[in-house]
Amino acid sequence: MAQAGSAGLGAGEQRGAALGRAPWRWALGLLWLTAAPGWSQASGDRTRRQWPVPYKRFSFRPEPDPYCQAKYTFCPTGSSIPAMKGDDVIEVFRLQAPVWEFKYGDLLGHMKIMHDAIGFRSTLTGKNYTMEWYELFQLGNCTFPHLRPEMNAPFWCNQGAACFFEGIDDIHWKENGTLVLVATMSGNMFNKMAKWVKQDNETGIYYETWTVQASPEKGAETWFESYDCSKFVLRTYKKLAELGAEFKKIETNYTRIFLYSGEPTYLGNETSIFGPVGNKTLALAIKRFYYPFKPHLSTKEFLPPAS
Repeated sequence: MAQAGSAGLGAGEQRGAALGRAPWRWALGLLWLTAAPGWSQASGDRTRRQWPVPYKRFSFRPEPDPYCQAKYTFCPTGSSIPAMKGDDVIEVFRLQAPVWEFKYGDLLGHMKIMHDAIGFRSTLTGKNYTMEWYELFQLGNCTFPHLRPEMNAPFWCNQGAACFFEGIDDIHWKENGTLVLVATMSGNMFNKMAKWVKQDNETGIYYETWTVQASPEKGAETWFESYDCSKFVLRTYKKLAELGAEFKKIETNYTRIFLYSGEPTYLGNETSIFGPVGNKTLALAIKRFYYPFKPHLSTKEFLPPAS
């Protein structure tokens, strides 16, 4: 699953979505409409939309655009998911650690901003494995687009993918986070899960940072769901339960980033906004909105200068 996963998800193939049109549309609508929900309805669609907007899946994972570059290599030690013996007993572990712990230590852990993953242990072989889902080109690229001079529309590098590798870094997960047994399953169940992971990884190709809701109140309408590391863990747990894995009764928690907005209005797609006969006023407004955000810059460069 090393490089954005094909069959067996083997190492050496850094594959990702070269920005299929739909991914940027949803992200575009999310941030722009949250910032400016009162935009003229002349450009929008007044018909009732389905909420939350369904995550767009694809029939395959295309190659990433060479423009998209990772500051930190995606899944550098990735390997294929091994086939387990049917009568093996596989232990499933919940893994959680502060985001960017490799760079900032437990800093973000104090703010409960955590990265989630899943660990496995074969009781027959004693081997451990880690499986996680995260950004191919880091979080900034999944949250804000690039404004490329040669392109009319904002350009996204918002791919995300699964990563599987042998071993569990006990210190990484235990020191400032969580490493706890949550379930057991058979080798047959594990093998079926591996096939599902391949399909999920090939069709769910872009990362979505935000959960967008009408308000912080309980039961508030959700406009857009996030699609990130924790959602992958929850999808996998759900699949394992369907396959018959036996889960322990353990309370879990996950990090989500929320935006609050009135009901969004659909403004159009790339062609209708940025095309030759598109809405130039709206196109300019969207570019101006995104201009301050530079996903390729470092955190220090991204922050405004002190006054």
